[in-house]
Amino acid sequence: MKQMSMACFAMFLGLVPDLLWAQDFYRGKLITLVQDSTPGGVGQLRTQALIPVLQKHIPGNPKIVIQFMPGGGGRTAANHLYNNAPRDGLTIGRVSSGLVTSAILGLPGVQYDIDKFIYLGSGHNEVNNVFFSRSQLGLDNLNKLKAATGLRIGGQSVGHSNYVIARLFAWLLDLKGPKFVVGFSGAEMDVGLLQGELDARANSAETVVQRTPDFINKRLMNFHGVAEIPHGFRYDHPAFRELPALHTFGRTEKEKGVLAMFAAFGRFSQAFILPPGTPKERVTVLKDAFRKSWKDPEFHENWKKMTRADASPLMPEELEELVKNIPRDPEDVKRYNIIAGAESLPKR
Repeated sequence: MKQMSMACFAMFLGLVPDLLWAQDFYRGKLITLVQDSTPGGVGQLRTQALIPVLQKHIPGNPKIVIQFMPGGGGRTAANHLYNNAPRDGLTIGRVSSGLVTSAILGLPGVQYDIDKFIYLGSGHNEVNNVFFSRSQLGLDNLNKLKAATGLRIGGQSVGHSNYVIARLFAWLLDLKGPKFVVGFSGAEMDVGLLQGELDARANSAETVVQRTPDFINKRLMNFHGVAEIPHGFRYDHPAFRELPALHTFGRTEKEKGVLAMFAAFGRFSQAFILPPGTPKERVTVLKDAFRKSWKDPEFHENWKKMTRADASPLMPEELEELVKNIPRDPEDVKRYNIIAGAESLPKR
């Protein structure tokens, strides 16, 4: 027993120099944070809420700068991080749900393995998306909504999260002949609704409250349902409290399988990753810094001030477990691809 204890102690001593060197490694260095989106918007604010806190918790207090790398629904940045980015602990990725959805759904252009990235956690895993129509249509309850024909439902692009959510609502509510119209920015869709060019859309509850409060206060829109991610989480606003949850419309196992996949994709939101092959001692330092940052009151204050919402962090191990457990059944993947695509919705 004594010999085993001495051996363990010796092993620990052997690791200490590497760890201490890794801690000192970041002094005076520059960390590049590759973000898979364009500048501006809530996504950038969320990243900026973290950066000063993370700099504080990384030994040596390195400077962190953002490099924006949009394209391919997040695949451009993900491919770069997996295949081209330096594996020295000085490049961190800030990726959206496209990282996992593109890989699991088998979309073209994926040149990475989601199970080989190193996960550092996420500041945000709770979200509500609401489905609503312009009040001029008079669709003020679900029966009237289901009776309507040919609703023009807006979306940014085929496969965009808001597009998929709107398609899920249309599918599970058995809407009659919905027409999905894409090619808008989020703000353009709101204008299109007000001008009668569109009839309905999905959007995050948080964005509706912050960007278009008149939709609620002046009753310009009728709200029909909310997609809860995770199930049970509800954005605290009276306009949304009594809305039915999307997952409650799922009746069959095939519908529930698609909804489970959707919920898992939704929880993977603006996560932080390292390229595979990053030295273990630097991974240890960065994971510890991210854990401390996610728990730091300063981070939560920054987030609240910048986004007017509460942070909902996932620790590195929680995010890794989430990715590991995302449903990957081939039949669910096939069905989800149809819903996320441009062809007609599948029959229930």
